[in-house]
Amino acid sequence: MTNLYIDADACPVKSEAERVATRHRVRMFIVSNGGLRPSQNPLVETVIVPEGPDVADMWIADRAGPGDVVITGDIPLAAKCVEAGARVLKHNGEALTQANIGNVLATRDLMADLRSADPFRQGGGKGFTKADRSRFLDALERELRAATRG
Repeated sequence: MTNLYIDADACPVKSEAERVATRHRVRMFIVSNGGLRPSQNPLVETVIVPEGPDVADMWIADRAGPGDVVITGDIPLAAKCVEAGARVLKHNGEALTQANIGNVLATRDLMADLRSADPFRQGGGKGFTKADRSRFLDALERELRAATRG
């Protein structure tokens, strides 16, 4: 049975994911360390984990596997989930797979090194756009169809 796991901290597409999951009748877990309003949807379970670094990530990584879909912007979590056989999407709809997760991890590490070496190279990336939201919806629809087909 397919489950959808949302790394909910700073996730801009929780409501969109819930709509798609409901349409496919897929159980959805919204995982965070607090501060979220629980959904009234019977298919959605809000999981509040204890405070601490990466506790929500560990909860998801311990459960996600083949047939599941994970939504996260956390690249190390994505790598663990891909390794476990889950399908992984970033919030902008980019799929993270066996074919690209190594490069994505290397780029993340390189950028972290550059930021730590240059105090002026701090700060965010691009803002989240309507086009990102649309790409995410299309990608999630595809991934859930593929996951539920087996």
